[in-house]
Amino acid sequence: MILDLQTQMKQAVAEAAVDQIQDGMVLGLGSGSTAALMIKALGAKIATGQLKDIVGVTTSFQGQVLASELLIPLRSLSAVSRVDLAIDGADEVDPSFQLIKGGGACHVQEKLVAALAERFVVVVDSTKLVGCLNLDFRLPVEVLPSAWTHVQSSLEKLGGNTNLRMAERKAGPVVTDQGNLVLDVSFNGGINDPEELEMKVNNIPGVLENGLFVNLADEVLVGEIVNGTPGVRSLAKKNSLE
Repeated sequence: MILDLQTQMKQAVAEAAVDQIQDGMVLGLGSGSTAALMIKALGAKIATGQLKDIVGVTTSFQGQVLASELLIPLRSLSAVSRVDLAIDGADEVDPSFQLIKGGGACHVQEKLVAALAERFVVVVDSTKLVGCLNLDFRLPVEVLPSAWTHVQSSLEKLGGNTNLRMAERKAGPVVTDQGNLVLDVSFNGGINDPEELEMKVNNIPGVLENGLFVNLADEVLVGEIVNGTPGVRSLAKKNSLE
């Protein structure tokens, strides 16, 4: 089977991330398509004995099901005293390593795990690198079901254009793993101060969490195609994304 170029980039960066895993680690296992490839690569190394004594903490039901099928030992976040390394994807990464996540509506648990991890490594293909957040990808905001109209009004007062995220293969809105709803928000001109906006949005009553991941990423691994061959570029925080 010949993989398309984007899948090749995702596969390369997923495997590069797994190369950072060491025996005995407690791992935060992210959500989404690239993270799923990482979990599969991790499962293969555990199955062949290349990695031992690994414990995974998943960030979504999707990841939990996949890791269980691959016989990766799992624990709940409340049952571990540490997370050595968290590996997850992102929907957008700006030049200051600020992220938007939540395309899969898993950003609450993803942010919990990323914030607790000793190191948080982000795995993306090159299409996810942007000069400014929110120009193309809306900011997900998870809200209590009873409060979504009030939160929507408050977000619009902050200059946001909001839509309630609707499910594609069922009637009604998307419901998160926590049983909440998601408002997708765009701001005219994008998000120029992610740190300030993250605080403002989370201070709105009824908001559980938003998809801005501010000052959390330690390294970004970027899958790219160079001269027709998939490869991986590592970005350290001191570097730009240029």
